[in-house]
Amino acid sequence: MDAFSEILSGVKLSGALFFSAEFSAPWCFASPASNTLAPLLAPGAPHLVIYHFVIDGAAFVQLPDGQSIELGPGDIVVVPHGDPHVMTSAPGVAEASLNSAILSKIKARDLRPMQAGGGGDSARYVCGYMACDPFLSRPILGGLPPVFKVHIRTDRSGQWLENSILHLVEEAASGRVGSDAMLAKLSEALFVDTLRRYVAGLPEQQTGWLAGARDPIVGKSLGLLHSRIAHPWTIADLAEEVGISRTALVERFTRYLSEPPMTYLTRWRLQLAARSLENTSRGVSEIAGEVGYESEAAFNRAFKREFGEPPGRYRLKHKRTFSNSANPAAPQVDLRASSSSSESAGKSAISL
Repeated sequence: MDAFSEILSGVKLSGALFFSAEFSAPWCFASPASNTLAPLLAPGAPHLVIYHFVIDGAAFVQLPDGQSIELGPGDIVVVPHGDPHVMTSAPGVAEASLNSAILSKIKARDLRPMQAGGGGDSARYVCGYMACDPFLSRPILGGLPPVFKVHIRTDRSGQWLENSILHLVEEAASGRVGSDAMLAKLSEALFVDTLRRYVAGLPEQQTGWLAGARDPIVGKSLGLLHSRIAHPWTIADLAEEVGISRTALVERFTRYLSEPPMTYLTRWRLQLAARSLENTSRGVSEIAGEVGYESEAAFNRAFKREFGEPPGRYRLKHKRTFSNSANPAAPQVDLRASSSSSESAGKSAISL
């Protein structure tokens, strides 16, 4: 399995579409930070990635720092770090007060298109989210900008996804049994496809985890390390597996990730162990073995170097109090699996 797929398989993505709109200009849709939206959309979710898919018409997405991206039909805009943002028909459209109709539709999971606006050119889009554990998805999220867009109408795969989603949005609005579950799966597929397209479009000189995962040698190395986390890797073993010399592998890996493979592996092992200490009741010795340490003492020393305190003390400070079984949206970590509308002054705006 490639590194990108390996990370995503361990993150346990879950998502859904939560809003559908047909707005006429001028309009403005303001979304707060995702940690404000999470209790409404996915209670207990540690992190939400918000995205908007423009079906017809034009729109702009704006972040608090002033960054603005223009969108057209077939564009998907992703806000991976949960920043507050505004979608609008044009820059400068005034925001309005909270609109209870939007909140009611979202709470009711009503995907019938909401119609509002000032009567000008129309735009149609749907909004979705992905819930994920930001800790386990850090390699991917850490390499993403505050906002980015991709276009999915360039090939049959994207066109199939779009047509399927639009069909299921209509079914969900009609209340047909099972449509919500299918829509959730397609939402996940759309999100993953969007990430793949973003990675494929990175400049050749780009560095970082995402660019490294695209490189045939570094990507294969990352895939091996993530899929066999407890394997007693040496640089010689890894170099042989990917078919390159040890020196060349270290140089190439470091060029993309700013550290050699074994340093990366150690850091990732300890991060997985820390997450397991937070979210499970398994013993320190068991966790140590799951991440590739034969000796609990060696694991304790390495963990203390990385986090500044031994595993037991870290667990006491960071142990989560919620129950995963009572809250399916809560992050669940199993290292054994990981290793294998209103108007104002002639302008209409909607604020969430």
